[in-house]
Formats: sequence, C-alpha cells, structure tokens
Amino acid sequence: MKVKTVILLGLLGFVAFLSGGWLLQRGSAEAGSVYQRARMFDNVVHYVADFYVDSVGEAEIYDMAIDGLLRELGDPYSFFLRPSDLEDMQVQTTGNYGGIGVRIEITDGWITVVVPLPETPAERAGFQSGDRIIRVEGRSTENWTVDQAVNSLRGEPNSEVSIEVLRAGVAQPIPFTIRRERIHVRSVQYGNVLPGGIGYVQLATVSEQSARELAEEVTRLRSAGARALVLDLRNNPGGLLDQGIEVSDLFLDRGQVVVETRGRAPDATATYRARSPQRWPDLPMIVLVNGFSASASEIIAGALQDHDRALVLGTLTFGKGLVQSLYRMGPTEALRLTTANWYTPSGRQLERPRRDDAVTTVAATRGPEAAPPVERDSLPTFRTTGGRIVLGGGGIHPDREVRLDTLSSAEQAFARVLGSQIPVYRDVMSTYALDVKAANRVTDPDFEVTPRMRAEFLQRLRARDLPITDELWAAARPLIDRQLGDEITRYVFGRPAEVRRQIVNDAQVLAAVDMLTRARTAQQLFELAQARTSGGQ
Repeated sequence: MKVKTVILLGLLGFVAFLSGGWLLQRGSAEAGSVYQRARMFDNVVHYVADFYVDSVGEAEIYDMAIDGLLRELGDPYSFFLRPSDLEDMQVQTTGNYGGIGVRIEITDGWITVVVPLPETPAERAGFQSGDRIIRVEGRSTENWTVDQAVNSLRGEPNSEVSIEVLRAGVAQPIPFTIRRERIHVRSVQYGNVLPGGIGYVQLATVSEQSARELAEEVTRLRSAGARALVLDLRNNPGGLLDQGIEVSDLFLDRGQVVVETRGRAPDATATYRARSPQRWPDLPMIVLVNGFSASASEIIAGALQDHDRALVLGTLTFGKGLVQSLYRMGPTEALRLTTANWYTPSGRQLERPRRDDAVTTVAATRGPEAAPPVERDSLPTFRTTGGRIVLGGGGIHPDREVRLDTLSSAEQAFARVLGSQIPVYRDVMSTYALDVKAANRVTDPDFEVTPRMRAEFLQRLRARDLPITDELWAAARPLIDRQLGDEITRYVFGRPAEVRRQIVNDAQVLAAVDMLTRARTAQQLFELAQARTSGGQ
C-alpha cells in the first residue's frame, strides 16, 4: 500500500513537474513574446537604417512606425501631432495666432486679400479686399501656395513683416511694413435681424471663445429687436468639448445633461451638465444643421433637441461622436487618441458608421448639399425630455428635414464639363469680380447679374480653354448667376453682404424664418413640425 502511495505521489509529482514546467515555459513564452517582438523591431530598424537601398535615418524610421501604428487602428481621428500639426491645431481650437489679420486666397497665381479682419494690423494699415500681395520680405509671391503665404505672413507678435501690394487703379506697388499682433478669429462670423424680428447668427467653429462671443451676439440681436433666433451650425466642424458644453449651457436650465462620454478607461466616462440658468428662456429657437455639422456642433444640436429647447432643421449631421484626448509627448509633439464615445442626453450615440455615399456635394462649385435621404423607419427611437420621439443611429436627425435644392440636370452637366478645371473656373470668377470692383460697376449689394457680366465672364473662361458651349451656358444660368453674384458681392461689399445675399435663396433659412414667424413658443414650433410630418400645413 505504501509502495502504491509512493508511486502515485511520485507520478503526481512528476506530472506536476512536467506540467508546471510546461506552464512556466508557456507563461515565459507569452510574457517574453512582447520583448521578443520589440527586439525584432529594433533589429528591423537597424537593418533598414544600415542596408536599405536609400538612406533612411533611424529617427525617420521611428516616425514612420508611429504613423503606421496609428493608421492600423483604422481610426481617422487618432494621429501623432508634430510641431507644425500641433501649432495648426492650437490655431483651430483657440482661434489665435500671430499675424497681420487677413483672409487670403489664390487668384490668377497671386495671393489675394479676400478681406482684412476687423481691428487687426492689416485693417489699420489700410488693406482692402482685392489687394494682391506681390512680395513678402522682398520675395515674389507669384505661384505661391496658400500654405506658403500663411507661413510667411504669420509670425511672433511684435515682429515686423514687409509687404508689397498691387491695388487696382494704383500704378505702383504699395509698400507696407506691418507689426504682427496676436490675431483672434471669431467663431461667430455673422449675425443680423431678419424681417419679422428673427435673429440669425452663424457659429462657424467651436473654439476657445465661442460661448462668450455667441452670448454677446445674441444679446446684441435681442437689443436690435430679435424675438426669436436661428442658430446656424451648418458646416461647423466642431472643436472644443468644453465650449460645446458652455454654448449649450446658454440655452439650458441648470442641471440639465448636455452630453455623456463613455470609454474604456475609468476617467473616460463622465456626464456633463449645464451649470447656469439659461439666458433667454423666452426665445424660440431653430438650429440649422447639415452633413458638415460635426463633433461639438452636434453636441450642441443634440442637447437642445433632447431637452425640447430648440427645433432642429436641415439634414442629417456628419456623425462624429468620438472623443479625442491629447497626450503631450514633449514641448512640441503630442498624441491625439480616441478614448471615448459621445452620447446625447436621451442616450443617442453620435458616432455614425461611415458610408461612401453618406454625404455627397458639389463642394468645389459651392453647389447645395445633395445627401441621399435616410431610411428613417429602420432607425432606433429615443424620447426627449418632453416625450417627443427623436431618431438614433448616429448623427443628429432634424425634427424637420429641409433639403437645399439639388442642382438641375443642366447644372449638373455644367459641373461635369468643368471637372478638373473647377479651380480655373473659380480663379477666373474671382479675377472678374476684382475687375468689377476696380471699375466701380456695382454700387448696390442687391444688384442683378447682367447679360454683359455673363458674356464677359464666359469670354474669359473660353480664353482659358474651358469647353463651354452656348447651350450649356444658357441652361446653367441660374447656378452661374448665383455664384457670380455672390463672388462680386463678397469682394465689393464684404462677407456680411454676401451672407445676406445668400440667405435670400437659402431654402433652409427661409423655412426656419417661416416657422418662427408662425410660432411664438418652442412648443408651437414642434406642433408645426409634427403637423407637416403628418401631412398638414
């Protein structure tokens, strides 16, 4: 018996020894595999650096590896920010940079001033729309890219830059020596009181001062007689989460949820609430959105919709509902990494799966959005604070869908003929608008495009070898008149006048104004939208 016991114990011990050894080896192999792969990677770097047919430095190889790793995540929002990238992101999120304060574009191969920004060195120096910047620090700017121009005009505040400008009607170039300042690009681009006491304001981005600027503009519109508000978030790409929350806070009651974030890391899950009483509780609102409203602008639209504070009008938004965290990797580099998802107060996830046909536009010709309709019946439903049904599935679905008029078949044919020549078309249009300004041919921002203007524009296009037939030109006249009229207005009268001109033909703005004219409260707005959905008027 003892022999059997000893044998059994010996066998168990031997098995334990074998299995334990195997387990230890297995564990060692699994733990060591990471280190083995790391050593292998270092060996690969070494061989590439030493033996690859072209010279590649080790630092460059590691940069390529970082980019490749993030690319393999399949997430377009996670990437490594190098010094120039980080600087650009800071300009976008703060609206601040060192420079002279001009908006520019390339026209006929030259850097052209679209508009000097208010209260900037460029405006004080006397820059005008249409001025051509022909030299910077003595260097010709002919055929420069926008990036080249931006890099040359920007610089540290208090530094100086010498510029030569060619102006229509002035024979010799005009020299300027301008001291750069800290420039702030306002996120509130335009505001006005439309007929019927309807305030209209554009929020172009969600940056560092957005809540303050919007509060100031709405207060101004109220003083000017606005009794209702259209908040235009179309084409707003978003920006800072905290400013999206603060903008929403302006219109919500204290304690109401603005947005939730949910992520894998413990600190990635959070609920953000309004902290102050709303500023204008008696102000009926409509929020305009489209397929280019994204990120923080969707947070604002979703929060106001879910709490029945505003009616959302337009088309389905982009659906960018991923939270990015910024991890500094030294003083001039950083990692931008997706760490969570955004959810609206009703629980809708903002992120929308990308589809090739999600948003289609004729963007290059500034045509209206032509996104395909959404199959609403298959989408999940949620309830607002007041019990209204809103749709999920990603993005913000408007309470009332109003689509901009799509291009006619003739206008689409015109756009197809332009094809890759669209930049030439735009360049000729801008140059012609500048010549109209120089000749002082229009004095009223409500001018009509004349047959003479059309003929002169066509002649210039054909001089640049654009294949436009008389029949095609005549059929596309509404689109051409709209684009040419807007361009001339921008250069002659400025961006606010251009916006006013565009609003007259903007089906979404006109629909919002009509609803706010007929409704005096948010509840009446929702009833109007419901009546239209049910077949009423």
